[in-house]
Amino acid sequence: MGRRTWFSIPEKNRPLNNRINIVLSRVLRAPPAGAHHLAPDFNSALKLVDVDLADRADQVWVIGGSSLYKDLMESPGTKRLFVTQILNQFDCDTFLPEISAARYRLLPQFPGVPSELQTENGIQYRFEVYESFEQ
Repeated sequence: MGRRTWFSIPEKNRPLNNRINIVLSRVLRAPPAGAHHLAPDFNSALKLVDVDLADRADQVWVIGGSSLYKDLMESPGTKRLFVTQILNQFDCDTFLPEISAARYRLLPQFPGVPSELQTENGIQYRFEVYESFEQ
């Protein structure tokens, strides 16, 4: 996750449980308190997972921010995008980059992911799973 995403998580919930928390930052010189690792960029984080954490990590989840999503979506390799599509309008300043139809296809269903419209506190949303064409 990016540095701002890390600091947007309430301190009592950091680090995220049952995960190796890697924070990406070009400005920090040491992992923030509670984080397990620090990487300067997306490729360095992937190398850390492939080399140093290979025996402990079987999946990599990217949880933000926007530039990190862009790096992920443009990188080669097999990947899935688990997207929560919020159907309400909000004043915000961070957005998911456009999902390229040339690189990703929307799956009609995915095990464990509800396909029906969800509502929570009056906010409607749906879960979508995209899979890359690249192998």
